[in-house]
Amino acid sequence: MRQLTSLFSVAAALVLGACGSPARAPATSGIAAPSSTACPAGMPANTRCYSGQDSAGAFFWVAIPADWNRVLVMHAHGGPELGAPTLERATEDLQRWAVTVKAGYAWAGSTYRRGGYGVTMAAEDTERLRAWFVQNFGTPRRAILHGQSYGAGVAAKAAELYARVDSGKGPYDGLLLTSGVLGGGTQAYDYRLDLRVVYQYVCNNHPLPTEPAYPLWQGLPRDSTLGRAELARRIDACTGVRKPAIERSAQQSANLQAILSTVKIPERSLVANMNWSTFLFRDLVQERLDGGNPFGNIGAVYSGSRDDPLLNTAVLRYRADPAAVARLAADSDPTGRVDIPTLSLHAIDDPTAFVELESAYRTVRERAGTADLLVQTFSRESEHSYLGDAEYPALFAALLDWIDHGTKPTPADVAARCTSFEPAFGKGCRIDPAYAPQPLSARVPARQRP
Repeated sequence: MRQLTSLFSVAAALVLGACGSPARAPATSGIAAPSSTACPAGMPANTRCYSGQDSAGAFFWVAIPADWNRVLVMHAHGGPELGAPTLERATEDLQRWAVTVKAGYAWAGSTYRRGGYGVTMAAEDTERLRAWFVQNFGTPRRAILHGQSYGAGVAAKAAELYARVDSGKGPYDGLLLTSGVLGGGTQAYDYRLDLRVVYQYVCNNHPLPTEPAYPLWQGLPRDSTLGRAELARRIDACTGVRKPAIERSAQQSANLQAILSTVKIPERSLVANMNWSTFLFRDLVQERLDGGNPFGNIGAVYSGSRDDPLLNTAVLRYRADPAAVARLAADSDPTGRVDIPTLSLHAIDDPTAFVELESAYRTVRERAGTADLLVQTFSRESEHSYLGDAEYPALFAALLDWIDHGTKPTPADVAARCTSFEPAFGKGCRIDPAYAPQPLSARVPARQRP
């Protein structure tokens, strides 16, 4: 069997974690000593910046502001990226989260050692960079894990693996999860299989009737040459999604409505979600799971089309392979065994990671008995990759008060604190303290699981 690249490289650590013992921190040997680098645009004056590549191949940036408050924010980025890691990706992350440095925090972020899926791998790479930071700049007063999107799953996994190292105080004091893909691989991507089968039922062009058939959970055959441009062309041919609504044919409009209303995604995210359910699925299934199927839709009842009974009768159905599901769960599914204060923020109309994933994560924490260490906040926004500038410093400050003084915040506390940060960071606080998400099953049909 082909050697997998670190998808389950800490299988032993996961077994230990299940027994309550910590995972071993990744070695930092082979990472060069820091060499000062010119900061990317957008950093505050007199910020010290460092970049490089670690011993496992991951690129990284570190930024330390002149007025550093001695708190380190370890950033786990979204994705996953499917190409080889590049320093440019880490640069983009630092610039996107420049508000962290502007608020006085040191920031460190890794690209991860390779492209493609691997939550535990990415958690290892994040922890390796943290240990390197400590070796070179000293132990910060506090260390916060911040995970964004897919990176929220990475950060949650890192908190579970490294919350306690050497049976003493762990290296992380708090966990911040924003726009999180928090259902783990076995739940968070169900809707993308739903998208593939519903799209094929409606459009029948991915694959085309003239192309070899393959099970859609594969994403694509390993040797397929289909690219993003051609996939977008096919989606547009069927739905007219890249055209103004007035320029779509009646059939295109009907096709588009049938897909969006059934899978419950916004129009603007259709192409992006089809890319993930095609190219990410190929990586996940073909490269990380040796062709095993972790996705199924047996028992899922779809609704929202013009003829739901016909759709549910005709749509392609797949049964997940229990072994593949178990392997994916071991790598990516949260256990909820997190013993540090955890704060989250999610846009209510997030077009990529459904807000209902927060309900799934709360259920995990409740089952683990750690829900008292979780506070979830929600904002009246419709973006995924980045929310209002002032919201992030407010979240960090609220989390630090909880860590330092035991003052557990409420969503209303975070909203008020955000408003107080607007004079320094600009308008954009849209936190709704009263909002509570529905269960994930309200958005994504329940299905049989192995």
